[in-house]
Amino acid sequence: MTKTYTVTVRYAGGEQRRGPVTMGQANMIRCMLRDEPEHINIHAVWPVPEGTGTESAIDALRALVVRHEALRTTFPHAPGEAPREQVVASEGEFTVTVVDHEERPPEGHADDVARRDRVGRFHLDRDFGLRISLVAVEGVPLFLALAASHAVTDISALSVLEEDWRELLTGRTLPAVTAFTPLDLAAEESTPGGLRRSAASLRHWERIIRTGPQAMFAEPGAVGAEVEAAQLTLRSLRGARALARVAERTGGLPSTVLLTAWCALIAHRTGQSSCVAAVPTSNRFLPRLARSVNTVSQDALLSLDVGVPSFDALLRKAWGAALNAYRHSQFDAVRLWEMIDAVTYERGSRFARDVVFNDVSTLPPAGPTGETEGPELEVVRGPVQVLPARVLTFVHETAPVLRLGMWVDPALFAPDEAEGFLTGLVRLLEAAAADDVPLSALTGVTGVRPAERGADWTRVDGCWVSPREVADTLSGALGGVPAHVVPEGEGLSAFLAAGDSPLTPARAHAALVEALPGRPGVLAPRRYVIVRDAPTRTDQTDDWLRQRILMEGAGRDRQG
Repeated sequence: MTKTYTVTVRYAGGEQRRGPVTMGQANMIRCMLRDEPEHINIHAVWPVPEGTGTESAIDALRALVVRHEALRTTFPHAPGEAPREQVVASEGEFTVTVVDHEERPPEGHADDVARRDRVGRFHLDRDFGLRISLVAVEGVPLFLALAASHAVTDISALSVLEEDWRELLTGRTLPAVTAFTPLDLAAEESTPGGLRRSAASLRHWERIIRTGPQAMFAEPGAVGAEVEAAQLTLRSLRGARALARVAERTGGLPSTVLLTAWCALIAHRTGQSSCVAAVPTSNRFLPRLARSVNTVSQDALLSLDVGVPSFDALLRKAWGAALNAYRHSQFDAVRLWEMIDAVTYERGSRFARDVVFNDVSTLPPAGPTGETEGPELEVVRGPVQVLPARVLTFVHETAPVLRLGMWVDPALFAPDEAEGFLTGLVRLLEAAAADDVPLSALTGVTGVRPAERGADWTRVDGCWVSPREVADTLSGALGGVPAHVVPEGEGLSAFLAAGDSPLTPARAHAALVEALPGRPGVLAPRRYVIVRDAPTRTDQTDDWLRQRILMEGAGRDRQG
């Protein structure tokens, strides 16, 4: 039998303040208003130290709320508008749900509780930013299960909170908070230096989005914007030992070595000449952001050119590329999306955040210590989660056990291929521990094979595209008009039979841009050629060229 009851916890302390939201908050608020709650809310499970009573666990939570302004923050706003202001309360209350079991629940129960609490939407203007459940057995707390508003915290912030909570449980007095509070960060972002950094970040993103691949996974089977993927967890002593040896041999940091190996394998698997990846937690590289309880979740966008002969050469480039990404991870999210929309129309591509690498290995482990023992190499399949990405990787530990969590699109990776990617990563580290590895040898070294694309696929403007799919999408977007698309120079040309319709290049381009989301193999033509009637052989470019041309152009004029 399970007894469930709710404890209302009042707090008082700290300063009442208000001010503008930070760039990171504005970014996450935008996502929270757009996405389903279970996709954007986050969760964590904290093991309760042995000997801790329910009252002590709750008292430490109260002290945590008083200590960190983010936990006392709400976001007032008018109906239908996104919040632009945050308010920090000096007093208030929150609740803790105690779930008391007669017998110890099965492994993973606390995680299930936290995931269940992720499903509800947080009301930004009034809700406390944490949903807290205390899982106990016969009155003895075992786990604290948390679901959190992403406008208030991120994964790194939750780790800082857990560390502080454990210290409070010991009765120690914590040092004063020196990291940025959300309002401190908002003030820093509005300085001339902060505004210059934001503008530089937008230029960095625009360069990559205009010139890089619009999607890493542009291949048959890559459709839609969200995927259901099972979690894979790698735990490997072999991988940790190899990682340490590569770092020792090359002089590289273990984190950079692992990022290099992962990027090399992603680019190899996708057949891309560069690895473009979102690196979400890397924007905590500034000292006063490292332990900030705040949501600073703005992607650092990494673009690593893999056009080098070997692993060691790629490693030498990776540090600079990663640092460049980290330096450009603070930006005005509204302006960023305005820029992305503009590039979408002008280039005729749709940037896909389809590859994410999240290294949280420097954060405090869940519990007093990390693992000290583990398997030589083990990959375990876990629960399914809906993700807006093709590959999502979390690095939890790099020593003494290499522990990664990864989700991959099952339409692109069969179960054995998904597991093979993780074991291939370990094999690459082991090979690089012994000597430099030619990137041309990755298939043999790792067992990971590049994507297979049919003869119709070609690389255009830095992107893998299928001209046949472009033609089909363009025809469908225009109500079924005959369409033929061919590579021409550095771009594509589209031939369209308009019949009696008043079709123009601008209308054709606008229709195709609307159809781009979820189609990473489709890139807009640089030239639209409008004819009246389609030739008999619609797959022959020469026959289309014999038709009388009514109009042609790039179609980028929105007034056309």
